[in-house]
Amino acid sequence: MARVKRGTTIKARHKKVLKAAKGFYGRRKSTIRVAKQSVDRAGQHAYKGRKLRKRNFRALWIQRINAGVRAHGLTYGRFIDGLSKAGVEVDRKILSDLAIHEPEAFKVLVDQAKAQLKAA
Repeated sequence: MARVKRGTTIKARHKKVLKAAKGFYGRRKSTIRVAKQSVDRAGQHAYKGRKLRKRNFRALWIQRINAGVRAHGLTYGRFIDGLSKAGVEVDRKILSDLAIHEPEAFKVLVDQAKAQLKAA
């Protein structure tokens, strides 16, 4: 059986890690042992950050909707309740965009929600 020399695969793996560690400070960018730890930790933070970003954007949309709705004399919770009773299925991202860029269209939705709340 032929002998297998593994230097090229290890070099490629090291190169991949060091490329990912580009921009890190000190030995984190140049020493493979330290760089590997730093890249692994960075990957964990990136994974967590992708989940947190969704949470943060939803909170931002809710704050924008709440600000837009309060200008029309409702609260966020009552507005969402009125929309669901009216059968309007628009997600919070679109609602916040409407509140900022299309105030007239947003007012129509607020009026629908108010009417539905009075009827119930």
